[in-house]
Amino acid sequence: MEARKEPRDPGYDDWFDEPEPPTETQSGANRGIYEDADEVWVLPEDEDAQPLGQRVVVVAGRTLTMTQVAIIALSLLAVFFAILAAAGVFNGAKTAAPPVTVQTRPLTPTAQTSTPASTTPTTEAPAQTLSPGDTGSQVKVLQRALAALGFSPGKPDGDYGPSTQVAVERFQVAKGLAEDGVVGPATLNALQKALAG
Repeated sequence: MEARKEPRDPGYDDWFDEPEPPTETQSGANRGIYEDADEVWVLPEDEDAQPLGQRVVVVAGRTLTMTQVAIIALSLLAVFFAILAAAGVFNGAKTAAPPVTVQTRPLTPTAQTSTPASTTPTTEAPAQTLSPGDTGSQVKVLQRALAALGFSPGKPDGDYGPSTQVAVERFQVAKGLAEDGVVGPATLNALQKALAG
């Protein structure tokens, strides 16, 4: 049997076939010129070639131009100065004001008016006995009295809670009373004496 050559299908479209690479002519006059110039789309690039007039640096496997390196360096410098500014480094040292000297003149005798000394205490003691769990204005008076004597139970809130009880106990220990945290007659009397004196 004889091998038959089948004619090419007229409906076949070779548009998507890969083109054959162009070949250079071997003649001396045409050396370096491709025969089929229409099919040359991209010129081959030399991988080691640098852009004209630019130096390149390889950082972490990436090739960067000097312009890119300068932009990165300036960005890092700006972040560094922003951190320093946030830390208050650039606020400058505040200089202390010069001391003020006051010249005193001797007092000349003039008619002086005297104010009578106040005999009432500035802070009063509660008017009744109190115990943990009590609330109201008398507890506020107790809390202010304890604070004035240096046994502060915190902000006067009118609630005889744990902090007020601890402050009463500290006061009782300081005055040699039974440490029970209750403002009984003995503790009430000691509070009145301490505030009066």
